[in-house]
Amino acid sequence: MLAVPPVIPQIHADLRMTETEIGILTGLVPVLFACAAVPGSLLIARFGAVRTLIAGLIVSSIASALRGAVPDLLPLYATTIVMAVGIAVMHPALPPLARQWLPDRVSFATAVYTNGLLFGEIFPVALTIPLVLPLVAESWRLVFVVWAVPTLLIGIALATLSPPGAPSRNETPNRKRAWWPNWRDPLTWRLGLMLGSVNSMYFATNAFIPDYLHTIGRPDLISHALTALNVGQLPASFLLLAVAGRLTRHSWPYIACGALCLTGVVGLVFSNGPWLIAFTALLGFAASATLVLLLALPPLLSAPDDTHRLSAAMFTISYSCAVIVPIISGLVWDLTATAGLAFVPIGACALTLMALALTLRFRRRDFAGQTV
Repeated sequence: MLAVPPVIPQIHADLRMTETEIGILTGLVPVLFACAAVPGSLLIARFGAVRTLIAGLIVSSIASALRGAVPDLLPLYATTIVMAVGIAVMHPALPPLARQWLPDRVSFATAVYTNGLLFGEIFPVALTIPLVLPLVAESWRLVFVVWAVPTLLIGIALATLSPPGAPSRNETPNRKRAWWPNWRDPLTWRLGLMLGSVNSMYFATNAFIPDYLHTIGRPDLISHALTALNVGQLPASFLLLAVAGRLTRHSWPYIACGALCLTGVVGLVFSNGPWLIAFTALLGFAASATLVLLLALPPLLSAPDDTHRLSAAMFTISYSCAVIVPIISGLVWDLTATAGLAFVPIGACALTLMALALTLRFRRRDFAGQTV
């Protein structure tokens, strides 16, 4: 997915895309993440989390590589959609596996795979231009093939090295097993909106930093700010490898992270130079810490047979927020002609995170009631 931004200029020139068409290409992925998470829950209910995860990895890797063979724009959209669906169905598979494989260390397992997600965000952006493009004779098509290879290898490794033994209840295919999320349960919406607040802050800040810094006359800070936002996530994720288990079931870490996110957003707007970079890194740090803590909650707060559908609902709500909030920020900027006001909806997400954290009750729930 993130192999695309570094080669946008080449794709733009080769396929003669407009800026609107580029916007559609980049917007397809989060939209599909929102739409395909619940079908992922269905696949987990029918075939198990491991099989769903392996299938998602294989589908996404093949579709990603095929993007390099497309003759024009519509096939590029089609292969991107298939790739995004493959990724989306994997999302609700990870929390059930954290519980299944490390039942006594769910928070630690969540921190481990979240570290993988963060490195997966950084490597393609950091390595495509200086390393991969020279190796493939500057071909954007072969770039997609190169980044599809590790995804396929991970799928093969997962199929080969998954913990042996009889399938647990979570892995037993069952046509009567519930998969549709319980949309009436307040916890579903609390967790979904909290995760949506974090995703919205991350995606919207990434989207608006370049134009904002250009508008205030500091285009020289764009690369540094984006790097700080993304690399700033890693220390928090590593720190939570050690302490996540002690923090997950308390409200104050979520409130504290929300306050740090708000501080980062406000500081980004009202500072300049090195301080702006520091506040941007703080936002990345706090958002990453919140992400790890929130992703650990579905297996901790739900019954075993409900983890996949609570996770699917969280991802559906959160990625919907990640699509809507940047649009609202853009509208605020356009209507007011004031660049800094685009960050007001982003700051509001931090306040939402803190308010919802106050309402959480950290007791395991049984979401029985809806059967499909």
